Amino acid sequence: MRVFIAGLGTETNMFVPFPTGRRGYEEFGVFRGDATRHPPRSFTGPLHVWRRRAEERGHQVIEGLLTFAAPSGTTVRSVYEGYRDEILEGVRAALPLDMVLLNMHGAMVAEGYDDCEGDLLARVRAIVGPKTIIGGELDLHCHISQQMIESADVLITYKEYPHTDPMERAEEVFTICADAAEGKVKPVMARFDCRMIGHYRPPVEPIKSFVDRIRALEGKDRILSISFGHGFSFADVEDVGTRMLVVADGDKAKAAALAERLGRELFAMRDVAVSKFLTPTEAFDRVASHNKGPVIIADRADNAGGGAPGDSTFVLRALLDRGIGPALFGIVWDPLCFRIAEEAGVGATLDLRIGGKCGKTSGDPVDLRVTVKNIVRGAQQTYGPVKSPLGDMVWLSAGDVDVVVNTLRTQLFHPDAFEALGIDPTSYRIVVVKSAQHFYNGFAPIAAEVLYVATPGAANPDYVNLPYTKRKTPFWPKVADPFA
Repeated sequence: MRVFIAGLGTETNMFVPFPTGRRGYEEFGVFRGDATRHPPRSFTGPLHVWRRRAEERGHQVIEGLLTFAAPSGTTVRSVYEGYRDEILEGVRAALPLDMVLLNMHGAMVAEGYDDCEGDLLARVRAIVGPKTIIGGELDLHCHISQQMIESADVLITYKEYPHTDPMERAEEVFTICADAAEGKVKPVMARFDCRMIGHYRPPVEPIKSFVDRIRALEGKDRILSISFGHGFSFADVEDVGTRMLVVADGDKAKAAALAERLGRELFAMRDVAVSKFLTPTEAFDRVASHNKGPVIIADRADNAGGGAPGDSTFVLRALLDRGIGPALFGIVWDPLCFRIAEEAGVGATLDLRIGGKCGKTSGDPVDLRVTVKNIVRGAQQTYGPVKSPLGDMVWLSAGDVDVVVNTLRTQLFHPDAFEALGIDPTSYRIVVVKSAQHFYNGFAPIAAEVLYVATPGAANPDYVNLPYTKRKTPFWPKVADPFA
């Protein structure tokens, strides 16, 4: 068989004031047919799996374009169309094909395209025809559109958040698609709109048990795969929100019935299933009530993994005003601040203006007198089974508060990001991490407590007041019972 593999994606926050352009993709890598010749990264890993599995079966692999950008604002139209058309040209050149496997995000929006994944899949289908099997892997923070499921044969999302399972889901995509290409199964898909918008945490109850039940249903009674699409709330698109997606073997009615049953089960536990957020004042009150440490405070609204800039100062200002320490704060995306500190050098003491540079959702800059404690260039942090780049980093000490600043916009995944500078996070009473949930697996083992904070940042989980204009159906929590 002939198997074409490629990928294109980003997670688009339509409520931030800056676009995603070509540089955003180039920073994380643009691979033109050679992604699998390099060590696997967070978004190239699935292609490594697909190549290995296909070649083990003696299939011919044709590898196309792969590029992803860090979550950010709407992608520039010409950039999306250029990368999309490169993939499509690769598909045409590779014909005839038995399988096309695409690694996508599922929440990519470009100028003129609210559903980039649906657009890409539909165009691939138009080229390869109805008999070629098309499979796709998605982040669970995706918009599962009708066009996507009509254009593909198999779509599967991650199950875990933090995303520890992209490789496993890639294995699943390949197995079902290969079986379909060989005529062993006939995958059909159905989705159910849970009519919810929320933030969910698979490592903790009750979502942990819900995901375990989903796993237990797979591989039985002709159910091939089940995906719990959390949705990505910071996009004004028709398909924003939580959805269940079921892939069944030849029985679409069975897939639809199970998707609805699971979706309504999730909706029934909505009050305990979604994450709860504190204000900075409430979080610091909790810290002040005991002397245990470190308490990990997640600055969810400035999570670069949700498209926020990563330079907001709301929590930092509250921390400084409260005077609770010792505290560690990071990672703040501020290349200008880094450059000034780098010029001063390790050991220098100077006045620095930190953060607050990307608009009103970043807050006001914070002016501090700091000492430059250490500088690291080309730093990396652990992201599941692979390493993720951080750019250059500097450790700034301002009395009882230490701040880590970097040059590559990304969220914090793991304590080794701090350790690269010689910082021991366990030596602090408070550690503030700019992340929504990906920090959890690395930091929970060292935490006395984990708290989640919301602020007016660009990824503020105030779903009731987000300015949606395109969603046609009501949703909870804006409406108490959207099924009524």
